[in-house]
Amino acid sequence: MTIDANAVRHVAQLAELAVPDSGLDSLATQMESIVNFVAQLGDVAVPDDGAPVTIGPARTRLRDDRVDPIPMSRAPAEMAPAFEQGFFVVPRLDGMAGE
Repeated sequence: MTIDANAVRHVAQLAELAVPDSGLDSLATQMESIVNFVAQLGDVAVPDDGAPVTIGPARTRLRDDRVDPIPMSRAPAEMAPAFEQGFFVVPRLDGMAGE
């Protein structure tokens, strides 16, 4: 596949990259070599009965979903200036005065 400066300019525009005109030819050569290398992967012979390569066990047992709360060194009420019925009490903002 041949990639020219216009294709590089188009890809750069899609990726929102600023590429100077002086770098277009160099990038076109690099992109063309990448595309040609990836195209070679289609020529690799793969047996029809070949199992896919997997790393690790084919199936992993799921763990139980469990939540272990982290104990706090101090209760929230000790850290808050005002704490009522399990909630932090904060002053109203000026924009919330009518609510």
